[in-house]
This record gives sequence, C-alpha cells and structure tokens, in this order.
Amino acid sequence: MTAKYDIFKKINESILWVEAVEDIVTLKKRLTGLASTGTDDFRVWDSTQQKFIDPMDDSPRGSPMNTVARLGCFFLLAILAAGSALAQSAAPAAPANGQIVLDVVVSPKSGGAEGGLQQQDFKVLDNGKPQAITSFQALKGRDASVEVVVVLDSVNTEIQTVEYARSELEKFLRTEGGRLAFPLSIAVVTDTDVQMLGDFSADGNALATQLNKDSPGLRAIRRSAGLQGAAERWELSLTALQKLAAAEAARPGRKIEIWLSPGWPLLARASGEFDSKQQQQVFTELVKVSNDLAQARVTLYMIDPRGASQPLVSADYYKSFLKPVTKSSQVDLANLGLQVFAVQNGGLVFTSDNDIAKALQTCLADAAPYYEISFVPSSAGGGNEYHRLEVSVDKPGLTARTRQGYYSRP
Repeated sequence: MTAKYDIFKKINESILWVEAVEDIVTLKKRLTGLASTGTDDFRVWDSTQQKFIDPMDDSPRGSPMNTVARLGCFFLLAILAAGSALAQSAAPAAPANGQIVLDVVVSPKSGGAEGGLQQQDFKVLDNGKPQAITSFQALKGRDASVEVVVVLDSVNTEIQTVEYARSELEKFLRTEGGRLAFPLSIAVVTDTDVQMLGDFSADGNALATQLNKDSPGLRAIRRSAGLQGAAERWELSLTALQKLAAAEAARPGRKIEIWLSPGWPLLARASGEFDSKQQQQVFTELVKVSNDLAQARVTLYMIDPRGASQPLVSADYYKSFLKPVTKSSQVDLANLGLQVFAVQNGGLVFTSDNDIAKALQTCLADAAPYYEISFVPSSAGGGNEYHRLEVSVDKPGLTARTRQGYYSRP
C-alpha cells in the first residue's frame, strides 16, 4: 500500500475540515501533485481520531496539543488582537430607550423589492411575542437614505481573482453611463489596513477612475501560509469588518455593505480545545460584532469572486453554522464567518455566479424600496441574551427579510 494511497484513504474515510475551507476536490489535486510546502500548509480534521492530522504524514502525531490546541490558540489570539486594535474606535451607540430599528426588504419569490405596503401589513415577533410597532416608514427611490460600500478583499483572495473582481466592479460602475442610484464608496482590505478609495459618490465613472488609479496593495499572506497565516488573515478581516461598522455608524441612514470576497477561513471545530473562559471570549466577540453591525444599520452582502469554479460542497459549507448562538458553550469560530454574518443580518450570499456585475446589481435592488420599522422590546432580558426576530407580511406571496435576531445589551 503506497503512502499516497494511505493519504487518499484518510481523506475518503474521514470527515474533513481543511484550513480556509479547501474542498475535497482541491485537496485531492494538491495531494496528487504532492504540492505540500511544509507540514503547516493545511490541516485535516479526522473524525475517527478526533483531532487534526497532517494528511502528508502517515505517522502518529502524538498529543492533539500539537494541532487542535495550537490552532485554537492562534485564533483566540487573533480575536483578542482584533478587539485590541479596535479599543480606541468608538463603538456604535445603542438607542437610549432600547429601541430596535429594522430595515426590512419585502419581495415575492421571484422579482425585486416590493413597495406600497402599510404599517398594518406587518407583524413583528420578538422571541415569538408580538411587538407594538413604534415607528414606520416606507422608503423608495431618492427618499431612501441609503449608502453603499463595496469592499474589495485582497487578503483572502488569490491575486488573479482580485483582478477579475476589480474589472467586474469597474464594469458595474460604468453601467448606464456611470449614473448610480445611490452614493457609493469603495474600500480595499489589505495586509496593512482597510483603505477607503475616496468619498461617497453617485458618479460611477469617477469611482472607476479612482479604482484604477489607486491600485490596492496585494497581500503578502498566502493561502498556503499555514495556521498562523490563516490566523493573520482572520484577524485582518474581522478587524476590517468592525472598523467599517464603526465608521458607518457615524453616518445616518441605512448602509448596504457588499464584500467581493470568498470570506475568511471558516474554522469549524478549531475552538474544540477552548476552556469555558476562552469560549466566553469568543462569544463576547460574536455578540459585539453582531450588535455593532445592527447599531450601524449595516446590511452585509457577500459575492464570492471565484464564482462557479467552487464545488457546491465548499460553497455551501457556511450553511452548517447559520443557527443562532445563544450561549457561549455553543460557539464555534465558524460562527464568525462573513457568510454567516451576512445571512443573519438580512443580507445575501452569492457563491456560484461568475457575473459579479450582475450580482452587484441584485444587491443594489435590495436598497429600495424598503421599510424602516422600529419597536421597543416588551421584555429586554439579561445582557447578551439572544432574541429571535420574525417579521411577516399579511400579503400572499410576499416574504420579509431583515436581521434574524439581536443580543440584548447589559
């Protein structure tokens, strides 16, 4: 039995977790070419042994401390570093009266956002209990206070894919003579920071010119940089998300934030060796990011620029982590994934479409018409308590989409 056969046997007989969520097909291709550049290139979760293994090594690896705990430490440190980097940033302030503001998009099964509805058409439930709507606005066209931020992720994306995403973004900006329906700004996530390319503008041609002029710095952190490289990318990405939320909280109205990104590593089971205190730290960070996005009125969208080249098993992996986390013992690092945040706060995820410009148009179709609905929870609960939200419309064939819940503040 050859060493290569043993490797494939491990792959086929185990439930896999791969750093950066590399799919089975890609991993097999790498193994076929013996493309490993070191033992830390990637890690595989072996459900039989209940630990991470090096698939290129057929010998026992000893204590799980060499793998699982090491990975967990990397990402716990990344969480703490991200929080430290934002310590001086002003967090979005919660309304003094505890009011919850929801930006609600209503649509049929197929077609764009639906306007023309009244307050009496909506019902709001908080943890299953009906809530009294304290304010209601139906907003459309130029009446809608909406700003759009397109985020070009050059940290988690291969260089050639970044260039493709840039060209598609330029095509989108120049559509219809460059006349944009809403003010838009471009942010670029790099190894050093998140950079804004100019101010908000409805002139797509000017934005496209600025995009070409200010070429983003290409990252030095490679996808094959092992566990520490994954931790660095994860930290950079989460910090960028929070910095953008802090900046957007200072601006009024609703924000559509569209990431051209495959997302950062979905590190399922990496927190398996955390103790209860460490789990609480991860949970606290999850609550903070969720609340910051809500208070800044940011709706997240993610367009994977790799498009249809990604196998379905990889593209849909995030769906395993969409269930809300209600207590620290349930938390997994994958719950802090970009795709998970996007779905949970009322946005959309596009993973299998090569037409990025078209996907951008679909995201902007969500911008208006929309409904701003507010209520004061009848039962606030304790600090960091999760509240499940449901918004329904009393019209056949229509579905309301908004954030799926919130965490009460202490």
